[in-house]
Amino acid sequence: MNISPAVAGSRSRPAPAPAPVPPAAGPSEARAAFKESAGAGLGFIPLGLAFGALVTQSGLDWWWAGLSATLAFGGSFEFLLIGMVTAAAPLAAIALSAFMVNVRHVFYALSFPLHRVTGRLGKTYATFALCDEAYALTTGKQARSWPGRRILWLQLFLHLYWAVSAVAGALLGSLIPEGVTGLDFALTAMFTVLALDAVRDLRGDLPTPALALVSALAARLLFPGQMLLAAFALFTAALLARHFTNGRKPTRA
Repeated sequence: MNISPAVAGSRSRPAPAPAPVPPAAGPSEARAAFKESAGAGLGFIPLGLAFGALVTQSGLDWWWAGLSATLAFGGSFEFLLIGMVTAAAPLAAIALSAFMVNVRHVFYALSFPLHRVTGRLGKTYATFALCDEAYALTTGKQARSWPGRRILWLQLFLHLYWAVSAVAGALLGSLIPEGVTGLDFALTAMFTVLALDAVRDLRGDLPTPALALVSALAARLLFPGQMLLAAFALFTAALLARHFTNGRKPTRA
């Protein structure tokens, strides 16, 4: 039976699929990163003030604190750098000291989410601004869904906390009374809290903290002069051995 074109054209076509509704706009990545960095940034302030005050007390101009905090951003190495600069240490000795103090960052790179950061410039800054606090905040369970922009903003805020507090310490360090106590414990307390959060994220995975403790004790006994580097190396080797061992176990049906 032939169907006339009029009848064929009268057939109803399926309705087009509705356009997807964009999700509601949440807080900007900068604002979210600022909230995440506030706790660690507050821990930077007393240490940065102490660093800035030490710069001026060592006979250097106040701007040395800002220059070091901006370009070096090495934490404990910057305290060491003050003495080396005032003693006119050779550049090779400064470079070697910087490598030995910050060699732990080599191990951070194994799990730092650099792959989420886009762009060559962004990756370069994320590598430069990788500090202990940024690593601890960006590798936790709550940070697994963070985009690269939030990671970069968080590192920038931590960098600013350190640089601004260092300059403030250099300019106002003489006004801080000598009897103030407890400032030196602020950073230790912050790392304690970050470590406790990391252990909670493991959800009962006790072997990892046990491996870290055994690695630290072995490094303390075998390599007391290079305990930090040895502990990181032993801990990394233990994690790799556990990974390959678990990967070879046959899965149960």
